[in-house]
Amino acid sequence: MKAIIIGAGRGSRLRHLTDDIPKTLVPILGRPMLDSILEALARGGFRRADVVFICGYRADVIRARYPDLTYVENREWEHNNILASLLCARAELSSGFVSTYADIVYAPEIVADLVRSPHAITLACDTAWRRRYIGRSQHPESDAEKLRAEGDRVVELSRRIPSELCSGEFIGVMKATAAGAARILAAYDEARARYAGKEFREGRMFEKAYLIDLLAAMLERGEPMHRVNTDGGYMEIDTLEDAALSDAWWQGRQH
Repeated sequence: MKAIIIGAGRGSRLRHLTDDIPKTLVPILGRPMLDSILEALARGGFRRADVVFICGYRADVIRARYPDLTYVENREWEHNNILASLLCARAELSSGFVSTYADIVYAPEIVADLVRSPHAITLACDTAWRRRYIGRSQHPESDAEKLRAEGDRVVELSRRIPSELCSGEFIGVMKATAAGAARILAAYDEARARYAGKEFREGRMFEKAYLIDLLAAMLERGEPMHRVNTDGGYMEIDTLEDAALSDAWWQGRQH
């Protein structure tokens, strides 16, 4: 099983902080976000040799700083999105994988919880997600990748779920076993054959799809997915405002 870090984009809303480095190298809590992610992956049993980084913007910088990772380049990063970026590492997915966004910080035990999950596809969910949107003016709750669950079974995944009805926020970290990866790849191929160059989900073209767009389509056709929870041990750093709030968010999380 491989660990896949999806980190091709620039993070333009972090403005000057990403002029010379990719978003994942912006320091949060005193160190680059990537260091926190690698620590979490190590807690789940992943060695550096198991980690595949999908690079794009300023790939030279990250390759130089972390030469012990395996790299796959998304050369179209300016024209596609997270789903297409993940599939750049298609050759690394079939044996099963844990994938993670690169612009997030989360409690290290989350990856270990995912690895222990017996299910084919398991998503990490923050149940205390709404606290991070208080006073957050540039990234409203309507942008959250919300999920609805019945027990540990995920039944819906969409930004459009009303906040009061959702069970938590998908944090961008998930696990797929070999069987789960096969289902994801088959669903991607089916969607690409049908929607390439066309609108796919929620007004987005297929090429600009998010990972949650494909997962949501799979859920709608009955594919089983499950969740593991954190109660506040997660934050996304999308804007300068988020970076400024990060220390307070982390200190205020549940332990």
